[in-house]
Amino acid sequence: MGLKKYYLRYGRSARDRIFHCLGIPPPMANGHNRGVITESLYPAEITPTIATSTTRTTSESATQRRHSETTSREVFTRNRPTPWSMLISKGIKLSNNRLAVIIIGIITLILGILLTTIPWLDYFILKNLRLWNDTLSYHYWQRPGVIRLTKVYIYNVTNPDGFLTGEKPKLQEVGPFVYREDMQKVNVKFHDNFTVSYQHKKILEFVPELSIDKNTPIVTPNIPLLTLTSLSPKLGYVLSKTISVILTAAQFKPFINVTAEQLVFGYDDPLVTLAHKFYPKHLRPGERMGLLIARNGTLSEVHSIKTGYQGMHDFGYIDRLNGIDHFPQWDEQPCTSITGSEGSFFPPRDITKSDMVYVYDKDLCRVIPLKYHESVVKDGINADLFKLTENSYGDAVNNPENKCYDTKDYRAVKGLQNISPCQYGAPVYLSNPHFYQADPELLDTVEGLTPNSDKHETYFKIQPKLGVPMEGKVRIQLNLRVTQAKHIFPVKDFRSFVFPVMWLEEGISDLTPAIRRWIYLATVFAPTVVPIGSYLMIAGGAIAIIYVFLRAYQNYVFAHDPTLEILEMGRRSLRRSSTFIAHHQHRFMHRDSYTLLKSPSTTEVQSELTTTVTEMEDVIPIINNNDLSS
Repeated sequence: MGLKKYYLRYGRSARDRIFHCLGIPPPMANGHNRGVITESLYPAEITPTIATSTTRTTSESATQRRHSETTSREVFTRNRPTPWSMLISKGIKLSNNRLAVIIIGIITLILGILLTTIPWLDYFILKNLRLWNDTLSYHYWQRPGVIRLTKVYIYNVTNPDGFLTGEKPKLQEVGPFVYREDMQKVNVKFHDNFTVSYQHKKILEFVPELSIDKNTPIVTPNIPLLTLTSLSPKLGYVLSKTISVILTAAQFKPFINVTAEQLVFGYDDPLVTLAHKFYPKHLRPGERMGLLIARNGTLSEVHSIKTGYQGMHDFGYIDRLNGIDHFPQWDEQPCTSITGSEGSFFPPRDITKSDMVYVYDKDLCRVIPLKYHESVVKDGINADLFKLTENSYGDAVNNPENKCYDTKDYRAVKGLQNISPCQYGAPVYLSNPHFYQADPELLDTVEGLTPNSDKHETYFKIQPKLGVPMEGKVRIQLNLRVTQAKHIFPVKDFRSFVFPVMWLEEGISDLTPAIRRWIYLATVFAPTVVPIGSYLMIAGGAIAIIYVFLRAYQNYVFAHDPTLEILEMGRRSLRRSSTFIAHHQHRFMHRDSYTLLKSPSTTEVQSELTTTVTEMEDVIPIINNNDLSS
C-alpha cells in the first residue's frame, strides 16, 4: 500500500492533468485546447488506470480525438504570439515617469552621438580664437596683462685709451637694467577685409628690485660721432678736414661717460640735434640720443594684422605697416616681407603643420625665422619650442635668403646683420648676444664675451592648438660697425671695428593665471573631459532606454503570459493540497474505500472527478490509481 506522487512539469496544471486523464483537451479562454501544448511532457507510464478502464466506444473515436488534439495544438502554436510580439502588437502602457525616462534617454543618446561625431569643441575654440570684438582672444590681445620685461645689458669699455693704441677692447657686461612694459593696443579698428589696425602704446617702468642702479656710469663709444666719421671717407678729403676741425674745436671724443638710464632713454647730444634739424624727414632722428627712446609712449607706426577669419595659416601676422605691405628699406624679397607676428598670436601648428614661424620687431628691421625644435610642457600645457635658426643673421653663403640684406659697403659676416637703413643711416648691426653662433673671428677681436645658449638664444614656446605663446624671449645685440677715418683727428686712432654696445632681452616668462586657466581649459581639460562625457551620455541614454523597456516587458509578460499564470496557479495549488489530503485521508486509510477504484463505472468516475475538480481546481500532486489499487 502506498501513494505515489507525480509532479507537474513547467507549464502544466493539475486541471490539465485531470482533463488529460479523461482524454478531453482542456478548454482555454480563447477557445483553443490548453493542455495539448505540453502533451509530450507526460510519460506514458504515469497514465492513470482510470484512463485505461474508461470505455471507449470504437477505435474511430480515438482516431478522431487524436486528430482533434493535433489540430488544436497546431492552431494554438500558430496563433500564440511570443512575448515581444505581444508587447508590440497589443501595445504597452507606460507610466509618465517611464515615458519621461525614455525621452531623456533618447535625447541624451542623440546628444552623446552628436558630441562624439561633430568637432564642436574645435569650432568653439576657433570662434573665440579669431580676433573680433568681445571675443576672448580680443581681450587678451588688446591688453594682455602679462608681465612683459625688457632687460638691458650694457658693455662698459674698461680700456678706452688702450683700444685707441691698438689693444683689444675689454668689455664688462653691466646689468641687468629691467623695465616692466605695460603694453596695450589703442586706436583699434576692424576692417571689412578681416584685418584689424592699431597702434602700440608702451610704457616702460624701471624695476629697481630686479635691476642694478640705473645711474651706474658707463664708458661707451660715442655713437653719433662715430656714425658721422664712418661716412667721411665718402665725403672727400676737403670736407673730411672741415669736419675734423669742427669736431676738434668742440672737443668731441670717441668714448663718452654716461649713465645707463641716459644711454637707454636719451641724453642731449649736439650732433643729434643738428641731424634732427637738417636731415631729410624720412631719415631724421629724434631730438635726443637714446637706444630705446623710440620704444616709450604711443608709437607712430600703424600696424594691421590678420584676424584669422580668412584662414588660420596667417593668423596674427602683419598685413600692413603704415599702409604699405612691405619694408621700404630693402629692395628684394624675402627681405621686404613683413609677414610675421608681433608676438601676441601665431598660426596654430596643429592646423598649419608648418615647422616655421616668423617674428616681426620694429628694432630688427626685418622678420626673423624661428624653426620648430621639439615639443615641451609648460605649466602642464603642451607647447612647441621654436628657436632662431643658426644662419638667420649674416652672409648669403650660409643662408641665400640673406643676400638681399647686403649693401655695397657691407662685408657679409656670419651672425652679423645690417640694419642701418632702419637706424637713420647709423652703421648699426644686429647679432645674437655675445656673438653667439656668429663667426669666431668676431669673438676673437674682443675680451669679456662668453656666449651661452641658455642666456643668449632667441626662442618661443607656442601652444600648438591655439598659437598663443606660453613663453618667449627675443635676445639681440646692437653693434656699431666703425670705419676708420684717418683724416679726422679726434677718431684717427679708432680702427675699423665691429664694436658691441649693448644687448637686450624682451619677452614673457609666464602668463597671467586667468590666461593660463583659459588655455588649460581649452587644450587639456576640455579635450579630455568632453569625449568621456560624450561616451557616458551614450552609455547612460542607452542603459536608461533598455532598462525601461525591460521593466515594461517584464511587467507585461507577468501580466499576460499563460505559462507564468499557470505557475502562479500551481503555487496556490501546493498551498491547498495539504488541506485536501488531510480532509480525505480517512478514505485511504480503510481498504474498503478502494473498491470503487477496482471496477468503477464511467459515470461514477466522472462524478467523482467533477467533485474533485470542484474542490481543488489545480491539484498537485496527482495520486496514481495503480498504486492505490495495490
